[in-house]
Amino acid sequence: MPTTESDRDDTEATADNQTASDEGRTNDSDEQTTIRTGRNFEQTYRLSATETGEFLIAVGEQLRDSDEITITDEEWELPFAFGEPVEVEVDFEGMDDPELELEIELPGRPDDTAPQVE
Repeated sequence: MPTTESDRDDTEATADNQTASDEGRTNDSDEQTTIRTGRNFEQTYRLSATETGEFLIAVGEQLRDSDEITITDEEWELPFAFGEPVEVEVDFEGMDDPELELEIELPGRPDDTAPQVE
């Protein structure tokens, strides 16, 4: 079962379900919750190497083919328009119990447009 950390506790989240549309999220029994800007969200999964590889390939294809990425679960979706540069971090801890950590950070795409020159 995935572990979820959020900036809201369960009581607040339950109350928010009643006013989700006011905050740009949907939460009907037949719809996924859409995670939007203005809310912190994190979910951790423990997957097999095969499942992780398939997930990373799907992420890579969206990064290569578009300037937006959408990650979904049964209960939520997270659309994200990203900018550049994308930061990639490789962290190897070789002492005691060796561990390799791979991290990518996608900056949000700015909404600004250049001013006009007349």
